[in-house]
Amino acid sequence: MKVRIIQPYYSFLEQDIGPCFDGMLSLIEECNEPLDIIVLPEYCDVPSVQKGRDGYFAAIAKYNEPILAAAKAMAKRCHAITFINCAHPYGDTYRNTTHAIDREGNVIGRYYKAHPAPMEDKPKRMGGTGMDSSYSHETEEPYTVEIEGLRFGFMTCYDFYMYEAFAPLARKNVDIIIGCSHQRTDPHSALSIINRFLAYNTNAYLIRASVSLGEDSPIGGGSCIIAPNGDVITDMKSQIGYETHEIDPHVKYYKAAGFYGRNTPKAHYDYIEDGRRPWLYRNGGKAIVEFERFTPYPRLCAHRGLSNCLPENTLPALSAAVSLGTTEIEFDVWRTKDGEFVVSHDSTLERISNGNGYIFEKTYEELSCLDFGVHAGNGLQGLKVAKLEEVLQKLASHTIMNIHIKTHAKAPSFTEESLQKIVSLIDRYDCRSHVYFMIEEDYVLEMAQRICPDIPRCVGAGKNPYGMVNRAIRYDCKKIQLYKGLFSPDMIHNAHEHGIRCNLFWSDDPDEARTFLDMGVDTILTNDYLRMKTALNFD
Repeated sequence: MKVRIIQPYYSFLEQDIGPCFDGMLSLIEECNEPLDIIVLPEYCDVPSVQKGRDGYFAAIAKYNEPILAAAKAMAKRCHAITFINCAHPYGDTYRNTTHAIDREGNVIGRYYKAHPAPMEDKPKRMGGTGMDSSYSHETEEPYTVEIEGLRFGFMTCYDFYMYEAFAPLARKNVDIIIGCSHQRTDPHSALSIINRFLAYNTNAYLIRASVSLGEDSPIGGGSCIIAPNGDVITDMKSQIGYETHEIDPHVKYYKAAGFYGRNTPKAHYDYIEDGRRPWLYRNGGKAIVEFERFTPYPRLCAHRGLSNCLPENTLPALSAAVSLGTTEIEFDVWRTKDGEFVVSHDSTLERISNGNGYIFEKTYEELSCLDFGVHAGNGLQGLKVAKLEEVLQKLASHTIMNIHIKTHAKAPSFTEESLQKIVSLIDRYDCRSHVYFMIEEDYVLEMAQRICPDIPRCVGAGKNPYGMVNRAIRYDCKKIQLYKGLFSPDMIHNAHEHGIRCNLFWSDDPDEARTFLDMGVDTILTNDYLRMKTALNFD
């Protein structure tokens, strides 16, 4: 098959948009001979830097239809399957879209960029372009299009950095990966590594078109054709123009699968799948929920897990709430005498176990000998205290976790070492983006702000519940946790004015909860999750 990649000039000056568009259009019009595949870069309708949403959308409004029409005409003229990335309307905004066009000039597929870059994702008020990314919050199989017996997969710009996406593409047994891209900050050497790594890991040809930042630029560009074995057929680096090469997309690469090649040859992906240990590293799959910052409001939070049915703060209670689909769980963490972290609300053991005394005065071994299901009946006797690590190990990234860090006047002061250990556990189970800390004490709030500023903080009532908003502002917290009976509507309004979300501890009555939601409360903590979910029509 005869393949052409087109790499136009791209300027960082807003006023160059017209000449940049004309230059790209000229390259398209030069394509007259018979071809099989043509690939153009990302955002062909925004061919130079445009600052802010208004400039971006003005460019799309002016250039989207002409460039798409030119691509369709080129597909017919060259009788070539053509791929071009330009915005596609969606509501009052657009989606970053790679259009697949058949040899007759018909759009036969649309790939929406799986990982919109942060600037695309942010709304206008935050300085972003506000492109629609709602589709990227759902679990989807990699998008493929079959054309003339060949299976095409897709990557767009930022997608190339998500190496965990390579394996799902490989499972689709794609023949060719189309990469419409910008990637304007990486040097040629880095782009080559990424591109070759993708082709080799998916056993597919990569046909990638990007933009040149100038013939002498050491960054950007890198339009290329890479074979499944990682060989570079061509790399344009920063050249402006196009290149054409022949490929046989049916050719795959199979290597000796095992030492001395004693086993049947396999694709690299199949070889590594034989020994993959997915539990050793990053979470993935359909059970993973959206990051805390993406999860919408209002929310219901299962307080201490499914605590009306199972012993509170135990692993069964927390797991049951997750299995019922709760958006959030809340649980409390204490440091033991020997430095472990266990999950319990009370500082003392009498109500929750068959032990006595303060939980922070016991070692983990001593606590593990106690029965935390003894008061529940119904055959639940014998439940053990849960370690924080056990909860993270089982439930990390399957729900949002409101982790209440507990302190006590009779306990040793909570130290930086303790907080760092909690954070290291969160990182071990890769759920930093799925947690936030609920903290009562100001010195712990300050510590968390300094040590792990990216983990959201929620201010607890502490000694001055009516001063929560001011404390949240002081320590740059994202949330406050209102205590029923000790807050005012003005506090909610003031919090929202400063971009602070409001939890409410607690409500098990649907009518009462509706009143709180009408007041502007963002998250209701409840001990009766299933009943409240049903009554309030929460998904």
